[in-house]
Amino acid sequence: MSEKKDSLLAKLDELEGRFCQIEKAIGDPAIARDPARLIALSKEQSKLKTIVTKYREYKKITADIKDAEEIMEDQTAEEDFRALARKEIEQLESKKKALLEEIQNTLVMADEMGVDSVIMEIRAGTGGEEAALFARDLYNMYTKYAEGRRWKVEQFDFSATEMGGFREVIFSVKGDGVWSELGYEAGGHRVQRVPETESQGRIHTSAATVAVLPEPEELDIQIANEDVLEHVSRSSGPGGQSVNKLSSAVKLEHTPTGITVSMQDEKSQHKNRAKAWRILRSRVYEHYEGQKRAERASERKAMIGSGDRSQKIRTYNYPKNRLTDHRINLSLYSLDKIMAGDMGEVTAALKDYDRQQRLKNL
Repeated sequence: MSEKKDSLLAKLDELEGRFCQIEKAIGDPAIARDPARLIALSKEQSKLKTIVTKYREYKKITADIKDAEEIMEDQTAEEDFRALARKEIEQLESKKKALLEEIQNTLVMADEMGVDSVIMEIRAGTGGEEAALFARDLYNMYTKYAEGRRWKVEQFDFSATEMGGFREVIFSVKGDGVWSELGYEAGGHRVQRVPETESQGRIHTSAATVAVLPEPEELDIQIANEDVLEHVSRSSGPGGQSVNKLSSAVKLEHTPTGITVSMQDEKSQHKNRAKAWRILRSRVYEHYEGQKRAERASERKAMIGSGDRSQKIRTYNYPKNRLTDHRINLSLYSLDKIMAGDMGEVTAALKDYDRQQRLKNL
């Protein structure tokens, strides 16, 4: 335990040192004249500030305990003063322990809390029309949850079916801590219910996949223009008819990875290009981050599942009003409320489990 604590304190010393370096750098006139560098440093400083502030408070409490111990051990001091010092040490030790736990929790989840924008992609899987309706229901669940958290939702692209389901839908969600809440949704989702299309009342099993990509800012990932091929064409609607006569549909291809993005949601070529670039950045960023995670295989224990779209993470059983998250063996009999956007209990359980696993592997 002592070894773990020493390792944690060494890490906190390192972070505080980096925080001081950034403070000094921001005051450098040369950096002040470089907006991109200044913004990057300010972002890093903002990420570190909460942890460093708490660590400095921890160090102050440690110093106060040491002062009180000196009074308590001073045989020449009056007994009343020594008794007060003893009582103060008890209070400070309790505060110090609680603060260290708080610092640990903040430290292990800091990266997730720092991402305030994600791009989500929901695709209907096996189950035909019913799978598309389920994909729509998942989309509604996430957007209602986002509304409750006062996050901003922006739809990028969708492909609808005749019954109002979604073959696929792509949208972004922005807000404080959005990745720490929605990052666990990536994977395979399965639904068990009587479909609207079923006349015999039989329960069917259908599926949808969800991808959640942290949306990087341009500063977080640099994609060279020469690495991206752009194809422009006319947008087309159902049945192949032309949506408009202008060449507004945009397809981007990132040649180093082979990742492609097509966008024809807007009538404006400029808007389609901007949306396509946002999705491309997220997919390329996730591609390279995925490679880094693979190289750090020993750290996989700290994750909940692999995040792979094919991994079955959750089952939605409508007849029993039950949601089961298979990763943490969680069953909740409030599926109706969850589908209406009340996802708080699910995400809280996942975050808590994840935090405990990360603390074990800190």
